Amino acid sequence: MKEYDLIVIGTGSAMNLVEPFLRQNHHAKVAVIDKDEPGGICLTRGCIPSKLILYPAELVRQIEKAKHLNIDVEIKNVDFTGIMKRMRTIINHDIDQIRKGLSSAQELDYYPEVAEFIDDYTLKVGDEVIKSNLIFLCTGSTPHIPQIKNLENIEYHTSRTILQLEEKPESLIIVGGGYIAAEYGHFFSAMGTRVTILGRNPQFLPQEEPEVGKLAEKELSTHMEIHTNHEVIEVNQSTDGRVTVVARNISSDEKKTIIADDILISAGRKSLSDILKPEKSGIEIDEKGWIKVDNHLETSKPGIWAFGDANGKYLFKHAANYESKVVFYNAILKRKMEIDYHAIPSAVFTYPEVASVGLREEEAIEFLGKDKILIGLQRYQDTAKGEAMAAEDYFVKVLVEFDTERILGAHIIGPYASILIQEIINLMYTPNQSLIPITEGMHIHPALNEVVERAFYSLMPVDNYHEYLKHYGLEE
Repeated sequence: MKEYDLIVIGTGSAMNLVEPFLRQNHHAKVAVIDKDEPGGICLTRGCIPSKLILYPAELVRQIEKAKHLNIDVEIKNVDFTGIMKRMRTIINHDIDQIRKGLSSAQELDYYPEVAEFIDDYTLKVGDEVIKSNLIFLCTGSTPHIPQIKNLENIEYHTSRTILQLEEKPESLIIVGGGYIAAEYGHFFSAMGTRVTILGRNPQFLPQEEPEVGKLAEKELSTHMEIHTNHEVIEVNQSTDGRVTVVARNISSDEKKTIIADDILISAGRKSLSDILKPEKSGIEIDEKGWIKVDNHLETSKPGIWAFGDANGKYLFKHAANYESKVVFYNAILKRKMEIDYHAIPSAVFTYPEVASVGLREEEAIEFLGKDKILIGLQRYQDTAKGEAMAAEDYFVKVLVEFDTERILGAHIIGPYASILIQEIINLMYTPNQSLIPITEGMHIHPALNEVVERAFYSLMPVDNYHEYLKHYGLEE
């Protein structure tokens, strides 16, 4: 058995802690374990490779929209194979660099193996048994595969395999209606694939505000078919490889049959605790298999910490990076720092973009009461820059506490949403979380950031807000 001062499982955000630990503990022995290609999900098959292919898709949609601005332009060819090759070349280079660095590092042992707990603080890694009283679990997650009749007998894609495609499918069915489904639907439809999305939830992008999900569905439906409230009940594959999907409308029980060249299962993520077996070290997991942690991100086993996807709280790379900072303070510096999730941002890189931070309206009302909430809304088209861009229907929604003018949340759908929302995110991390710097700060005119400023100038009671939505056709 080998004993280490620190064992790290996962080479994503966990790697933020290896060098700081070694600086604090000279000559310490560290083990780094990852069963997959090094770099973590974000680099290898998540945010980074997907954005490398989504940017060309964004350009396609922008060029198509140019005709609304009296620009006659034609896309002669979209080289799907070239776009995918460029993405893989960049990603594989980064993976190779990380692998070389880990393999040659004198200060640590790198195990490209599956790890599983076999006893308290003890892991089996390949043929080795290793132990440490300090362990960081940043194991990521894996695609959730729903129970669908005959799915195990057909060839299907998940986020683990879809990026390996070299030839563009003529048609694609995506099972799921969340972030990943929306982004891949946007990408493949922009490439020229006929896309059908089948989402089980009544709302497209169910994590977002209803009016955001409604507008996103409306906009994306101009390029693909989107069916919400549909449960896929059976799949079959013909001898020529084509896939037949039978979906049931959950409300009416009516069945729909769709045929396509390929199918992508994008029905959420699940824990990897079935592989890691954390319970063998006395680490508690919840009913879904996510590792339980306290407010300092320590598990039920002292000295073992879980962050990133492993604890199942917020499955975003930026959340994992933030959590790695909390673990650094608590586990390495021995200072007390509690986790704070009041302003976790997210973005969906479709066309249009969607971005959000903080509370949704329903959550804010439940938390504070309807009378304590003010909501502001500003449409892009009602600003000079938005009108210049012909950015119709897109909007910024903000939630503010009535008494304190504290920002509770924000939700944006439209061009550059992921950039525009950062002004709000930063203020939500100040002591007072006040809207005053936005309303008092000078905003460049005419620039798109005015849409954020004016959202905070349009604050109104909740009921008035919904009348406003109805007036502009954003709510039934």
